[in-house]
Amino acid sequence: MISFKQLPLEAKAAVAAGVVFFSMMLSRSYLAEQLELRTRRWLLRLQMALFANALMLIGSLHVWRSTVTTFSRSSAASSFCFMPWKIAVFMFLALAHSSFFTLLFLVAEEPYFFSLAAYTCLGAYIILIFFLFTLGSVEQAYKFLTGRGARAGTGNKNSRTAMKPVLAVMLTVVLTVVGLLNASRPPTVNSVEVPVHKLPSTMNNLKVVLLSDIHLGPTVGKTKLAMIVRMVKALKPDITVIVGDLTDSEAEIIRPAVEPLGELNSPLGTYFVTGNHEYYTSDVSNWFELLKSFNIRPLHNENVKIVSPKSTDDWFCLAGVDDIEADVLHYSGHGMDLKKALRDCSSEHAIVLLAHQPIAAKWALQERPDINLILSGHTHGGQMFPLNAGAYFLNPFFVGLYKVGQNTFVYVSPGTMYFGIPMRLGSRAEITEIILRSP
Repeated sequence: MISFKQLPLEAKAAVAAGVVFFSMMLSRSYLAEQLELRTRRWLLRLQMALFANALMLIGSLHVWRSTVTTFSRSSAASSFCFMPWKIAVFMFLALAHSSFFTLLFLVAEEPYFFSLAAYTCLGAYIILIFFLFTLGSVEQAYKFLTGRGARAGTGNKNSRTAMKPVLAVMLTVVLTVVGLLNASRPPTVNSVEVPVHKLPSTMNNLKVVLLSDIHLGPTVGKTKLAMIVRMVKALKPDITVIVGDLTDSEAEIIRPAVEPLGELNSPLGTYFVTGNHEYYTSDVSNWFELLKSFNIRPLHNENVKIVSPKSTDDWFCLAGVDDIEADVLHYSGHGMDLKKALRDCSSEHAIVLLAHQPIAAKWALQERPDINLILSGHTHGGQMFPLNAGAYFLNPFFVGLYKVGQNTFVYVSPGTMYFGIPMRLGSRAEITEIILRSP
């Protein structure tokens, strides 16, 4: 029987990841109600950081062998540049691994340079792993189809082996720069007209601005939020809604960065629903109080009547549900409760629902097909290559406007900022201007 010491490093990392994952499930299932809130918050984040790092270690070993060990067996090992290259690869991997721990120690009003560098390396790490795997798979497929693997000369084999990491690194550098530049631009304003069944004619052309997935935390701070608020105010919306993942940190720590939200002054109100990341902070109650101090109303499985400025007899129901992650985490007093959220919202009036995750939108429509419009976020449009494909297949609605049935629409925002990694590839940050049309 093989002992743990005899296992290769990749297998040890996989075992470590499994142990941490089991501890996460144990904490969520059995310890959630027993631990003090601050302890639970730190434990959850520490477990997530350790789990991610254990998984990343498998990839990091592959990166090291591909970009360092491969060249140590060639004439390049004797060159002057080889030692600085080894140091650079080591620092790159160390920064990528440290990114998850910045949530614990490096969150402030504005991002620290270390956090930006660490998350940039994490993004580049994901791209590099993808290209190393893809190029390696292409090479193996070529060998299999041509049957040339056994006949290749040693010199040619070493040359081809060296080309893979060089090409992967070059592609990674180019895409990282493109992704950084794309994410550094202000969000695009996307104007969308949505016909809303049973919307009163006096509320035709009502303007709703949709924000989602701002992710105030290690890499998004007060400056970017102030820019978003200025752009929203310039649109002069009747209503502003924030559909979750506003933050990745506790309210007390990041309060100064949130202050620009106090400048939102939509005449019919500004509303908020939780996303999964609010529950990862384990600080939802304090966030609700902070947002209320800025005249932003959290919709905690509840609804409000949005009354027409032209006639008090005309209105529609705006409802919001807690994110479904609250149920997974057994977060006390929280969890998606559609019946409660839509209490007194009858099909005689138009219904607009705020639900962070597209899967929650799907569930809501299965239970209440009379909902006219659901506004969601969460997917980020995949945020960056190569994660786009995963986000597409894991969500029933990905990005943009979907018509479901005859009188129902779902709109999924690609996010107003980004989570952690300050990059966007194959997606664009967006502020959505939704124009409600009466039939």
